[in-house]
Amino acid sequence: MQSEQPTEGLTEPTPSPSLPLREADFEDAIDRIDGAACEAWLDEADAREAVHALAALSDEQRVALLGMISAERAAEALDLLHVSQAIEALEDMTPEAVASIFEQMPSDDRADLIKSLDEKDAEAILTALDDEVEENVRRLAAYEEDSAGALMVSEFLAIPESATIRDVLANLETNAERYRNFNVQYTYVVDEAGKLRGVLPIRRLLLARRASSVLDAMIADPISVLDTMPNEDLQAVFKDYPFIGLPVISADGTLIGVVEQSDVVLAAAEEADSLYRQSQGIVGGEELRSMPLLLRSRRRLAWLSVNIVLNILAASVIAFHQDTLEAVIALAVFLPIISDMSGCSGNQAVAVSMRELTLGVTRPKDIARVLLKECSVGILNGVALGILIGTVAYFWKGNIYLSVVVGTALSLNTLLAVCIGGAVPLILKGFKTDPALASGPILTTITDMCGFLIVLTMASAMMANLTGL
Repeated sequence: MQSEQPTEGLTEPTPSPSLPLREADFEDAIDRIDGAACEAWLDEADAREAVHALAALSDEQRVALLGMISAERAAEALDLLHVSQAIEALEDMTPEAVASIFEQMPSDDRADLIKSLDEKDAEAILTALDDEVEENVRRLAAYEEDSAGALMVSEFLAIPESATIRDVLANLETNAERYRNFNVQYTYVVDEAGKLRGVLPIRRLLLARRASSVLDAMIADPISVLDTMPNEDLQAVFKDYPFIGLPVISADGTLIGVVEQSDVVLAAAEEADSLYRQSQGIVGGEELRSMPLLLRSRRRLAWLSVNIVLNILAASVIAFHQDTLEAVIALAVFLPIISDMSGCSGNQAVAVSMRELTLGVTRPKDIARVLLKECSVGILNGVALGILIGTVAYFWKGNIYLSVVVGTALSLNTLLAVCIGGAVPLILKGFKTDPALASGPILTTITDMCGFLIVLTMASAMMANLTGL
């Protein structure tokens, strides 16, 4: 008989932490054209590692990778790539190879990619798709950007109103493989014409009597959204009804898709990111440092070259008052302060207007209300900032006239800046011009010119009291 071993003091071995995967191994597998090794590496990598590794590949390596792994895995890899890198890879592949990958992707993702591709390449890929898939992609790609139709997925479970609970469960069991990639949280009851009648959550489905009709178990008259509803309105709907997803219907009530809350939130975040990039002078689309050098340079120069012209206009005001500036050299210290502080105040107003335009709470016709609101803030902040900078000027030079000049100039320019900053985005939006791209340069130029003009004009008028500072 085997004696029992003492267990006191023994502990379970602590598993050693897994080490980060080597990207060099992944690239080596691609170079060896070892698709199985590539899939194994991607299986083991977490999402962050996979994103970094895929982004670090050359264009040629990405194309080779997508061609050597299964279409299903290639679709997953494309989902991890930045859209610009995915487009570059797809444009270098054969239409047949891309079509096989597209058929493994969610409907909204492949529609987004088709819209981003060159028209000739997109048409070749569409022609290579299965007829049913092609029709679906064309229909989704035709929707306006960030509308419910553009954001929805067309993969959903539609149940005829004549079905029983037993019928639905049998269908789920029979088509389990097909439904595997569906985000099945709800099933939707439709009539013979495909019009939405009700929603049947999975929990109700599982707990209902098998012989009962789906009409008895469903939620009648469910919340739904039109396929033309813009994203800003979708956000408001999901705020009031925080469901995982909502059914999307056409104008005649036909159920055509499901829009998920996560996609609405993501679209809003991408729009905000796009507006930020444009406000910082990154125009012509998104930019990654993996993009061609000349393309990146051209996109940045498009904005910088315009700013050169605008800054020359502002500098011309100083040149016109050169004699005043030479006589009162102390003004040179305050000019950039007045310009910068006014610009900061104006940019705050721009940010609020851009945010309200995005949320839909402000429209171009509301410009009078916006000006009134910003004027109130501009007066309060302008007076406060003017007193502050005027006090500094007085203690520095001991001259009350210098204090009045710089204090008054900052107060007036702050008032002007917030009014311009609040109004310009609405004006540009009304003229169908991108407010994120043009608001910044317009605000900067006007506040610089006006700030310099106010300071130097007042100083010229008080020259006798300022000379020698």
